[in-house]
Amino acid sequence: MRLLKQIFNFYIDSSIHVALAVMALSWITLLEFQVPYDGAVLYFIFFASVSGYNFVKYFGLARFHHRSLTSWLKLIQIFSLVCFLLMCYYAWQLELKTLIIILVFGVVTFLYAIPFLPNKIIYDSQKNLRNISGLKVYIIALVWAGVTVVLPLINNNVHLNADVVITVIQRFVFVTVLMFPFEIRDLNYDSLKLATIPQQIGIKNTKIIGVLLLMLFFFLELFKDEISEYNLIILLVIILITLMFLIFTNRNQKIYYCSFWVEGIPIYWLLLMLLFF
Repeated sequence: MRLLKQIFNFYIDSSIHVALAVMALSWITLLEFQVPYDGAVLYFIFFASVSGYNFVKYFGLARFHHRSLTSWLKLIQIFSLVCFLLMCYYAWQLELKTLIIILVFGVVTFLYAIPFLPNKIIYDSQKNLRNISGLKVYIIALVWAGVTVVLPLINNNVHLNADVVITVIQRFVFVTVLMFPFEIRDLNYDSLKLATIPQQIGIKNTKIIGVLLLMLFFFLELFKDEISEYNLIILLVIILITLMFLIFTNRNQKIYYCSFWVEGIPIYWLLLMLLFF
């Protein structure tokens, strides 16, 4: 039992779960636009997500405490290096235009973790994009929307029409709502200087905003040129699941409430898509 718990914790801590969620959303995009399975771009997105998330999470620890890192973190570092090498391998199989888009998102991820901003812009010791007041959730949502919608379609030469634009907006809205339970959980730890949404408007109003955004997420689907009846049903199911997790979230939630269950919602969505498509 202890071994299983250690394996599960490594699965969470090494960002495998969140990377599967990003990959799931990318696969959903391929299914929605009836694009054949593209292993190269999906595997790239998975390994890039592991590398990127672990870089953001553990950069400070590796930079300042590299000599005293625990064996656990060293194992994650080694795993991240392997994922980075695999990311590079799959990058060679992608289209040049895809790599250009990837470079843009890579720079954003780098600036998200690396201190580079002057004191007059940010008032925290960590001078990076992550710590600019009120910006964190929108950066994450923007990167997720771009990576999970634009990259798979660009790599498969899909014309970026109005439906694609709507899907990007939907994905941005959806990821923003997914972030709300995390922001509520982190109220006990986040600096007030971050000015997160729950810090600014409170937990109740954050949940109300989340409900309104989920409604927007659904109604945007009705503006697409091609509407699938099955897709509408699946969207409603996913919205209800997300809504339930949002309503029942609080500051003192269970340890895996966000890191496993909420973060796994895109995976549930993909499983439903695979069943019906």
